[in-house]
Amino acid sequence: MTQTINRPLEGVRILDFTRVLSGPFCTAMLADIGAEVIKIESPTGDDQRHMGAMRHGQSVSFELINRNKKSLCLDLKSPEAKEVILDLVASCDVVVENFRPGVAARLGVDYDTLRRVRPDLIHCAISGFGQEGPLTKRPAYDVVAQAMSGFMSLTGEPGRPPVLAGDSIGDTVPGIYAAWAICAALFRRERTGQGGEIDVAMFDCLFSLLPTALAQFQTTGTAPERTGSTHPLSAPFGAFQAQDGHFVLAVANAPLFARLSEAMGLADLPSDPRFVDDQKRRAHEDDLRAIIEGWSADKPVAEVIDLFEAKGIPAAPIWNMAEAAASPQVAVRDLLSRQVETAAGPLDLPEQPVQFVGCLRGGQKAAPRLGADEALRAALDI
Repeated sequence: MTQTINRPLEGVRILDFTRVLSGPFCTAMLADIGAEVIKIESPTGDDQRHMGAMRHGQSVSFELINRNKKSLCLDLKSPEAKEVILDLVASCDVVVENFRPGVAARLGVDYDTLRRVRPDLIHCAISGFGQEGPLTKRPAYDVVAQAMSGFMSLTGEPGRPPVLAGDSIGDTVPGIYAAWAICAALFRRERTGQGGEIDVAMFDCLFSLLPTALAQFQTTGTAPERTGSTHPLSAPFGAFQAQDGHFVLAVANAPLFARLSEAMGLADLPSDPRFVDDQKRRAHEDDLRAIIEGWSADKPVAEVIDLFEAKGIPAAPIWNMAEAAASPQVAVRDLLSRQVETAAGPLDLPEQPVQFVGCLRGGQKAAPRLGADEALRAALDI
């Protein structure tokens, strides 16, 4: 298929005041699809430069989420910086910040201040609990958002303490929502000429990811509990033991259960009173698990998956990060630019996952050195 270099956000300039994870994750996605992202850092740099996974004294975490950006150093508390920012904003389409509510106004980078320079500006603020509300002043990190949104209460094994999700979804999910909202606002501006203010809260974003739990709660009036790797409503669903590891299985209707039974050589299983429908199968999940794992105990995961795939049954091995990153799927889908030279040494840099058919992928650029793009001041006459 013929590819073009015209990526969706080419020509869009973003002024990025964000740090650590939620905001940088957002602006990295936008840079991936062509936006020019000018990252404003304090003289000591984004905190993420000094934390997270480190190699050769450099933060690998910073490199991964600040790819394709430019860096300017400014002390936002200084009068000179305020003048530079106002000059910069005049040429920018979008401003993104993830300060605590109220801080942007004190620094003079809030929407009301900046739109006086650029009336059609799109201003996106990411925070823990939003710019308004009873919790707006509460400090928020990923763990706080997971804990208070209901997400953490559903993660973990029954009868055991709640656990965090495997990565910082309290930060990354708001970053995704913010990128989506900015693109929607840019589209609206094309149609109406109007900019606007976007308020993204970590709490809100995680709360929105719980449609199944919300449906359960409104059906029963009782808060759902943790179910581990199983599904709260369907069975067999989740992780199962094989000879050399675990596999996952997703069977949520009668035809799939019939095919699963045939694949295991137990064609009469659907007529067992314990398993005649999804509700009964969920109620007798322990019995069903014992049958499935009794069948799979002497079979390698690869053999189990082959048998199930031949019957059209949703099943998969459980890959670790190394296996997923090295998989042909990641390679064919161009999810990583391999061995890009960065301050932390050669790294495989990720790219936002959506395929814009016809647009080039790959060729990711390393995160900028601190203040590496001071020449922008001259280029922009500021």
